[in-house]
Amino acid sequence: MGDSQFFHEGKTPMTILVTGATGKLGRLVVEALLERNVPAEQIVAGGRNTARLADLAQLGVQVRTMDYSDPASLREAFVGIEKVLLVSGNEPGPRVAQHLDVIETAKDAGVQLLAYTSIPNADTTTMALASDHQETERALRNSGIPHVLLRNGWYLENYTEQLEGYLQHGSVFGSAGEGRLNGATRADLAQAAAAVLLAEDQAGQVYELGGEESFTLGDLAREVSAATGQTVTYQDLPEEDFSHVLVGAGVPDFFAKILADSDRGIARGDLLVEGNALSTLIGRPATTLGEAVHAAAAELATQQA
Repeated sequence: MGDSQFFHEGKTPMTILVTGATGKLGRLVVEALLERNVPAEQIVAGGRNTARLADLAQLGVQVRTMDYSDPASLREAFVGIEKVLLVSGNEPGPRVAQHLDVIETAKDAGVQLLAYTSIPNADTTTMALASDHQETERALRNSGIPHVLLRNGWYLENYTEQLEGYLQHGSVFGSAGEGRLNGATRADLAQAAAAVLLAEDQAGQVYELGGEESFTLGDLAREVSAATGQTVTYQDLPEEDFSHVLVGAGVPDFFAKILADSDRGIARGDLLVEGNALSTLIGRPATTLGEAVHAAAAELATQQA
């Protein structure tokens, strides 16, 4: 897909809004657009705490205050926007109403394309975490807005950011059994989002996005062992027991139940995606679990040195 094809001479410049730009994925998408030579002034970074976007503003990126729960801020943020990436909110439950407000605002603003970060196999999964995404996808279909679904796989960072805990306990805990999933780094998913936002004829597309190599949580434990030289094993627990472990680690009870249920979803194959849509969009092989774990281990070793 040609980078910046909307910015070539003879093309009308497209103004792209990235919501949630103060979050990890949103910021990476803004950076990916800049890497693809999109003029900074054609990128709008939206977020609640715009002070965190000051460095992007210095590069010429438009920074706009935007809160999913504040309709007035949404209307102001959407002025002059042709394309938007709706990064899903991070509060299961309340985010559905927030997404609906964004969709309604986008429709009123005449947005030409809305890309939404959903969950793999949203049309078939029964994971509790998927219900918000399913409702949002339904709302998009009913809205009439040209849209594209980016069904992002499980972040590899969901695991690599727990590396220190794995080493402390000598175990990866979960309820996924031998279930397989295709994880992906936020950076790779951000590059895919940027590619879609810059491509033509994306309305109606559905991308199931994950790495080419699937893995089990047992594989994760083995990669951690290989990367650190410390033996780490996978301990498969009943769903309720795993939920208790998460609560003990400081996860709120309601979210611990959602995460434990998600592991059962992995056991069923709900996060296993087919095809190579991610690598095709980013133009290279996706980062593997082993690469991500080794990078995290190297970073941890540097911090502890």
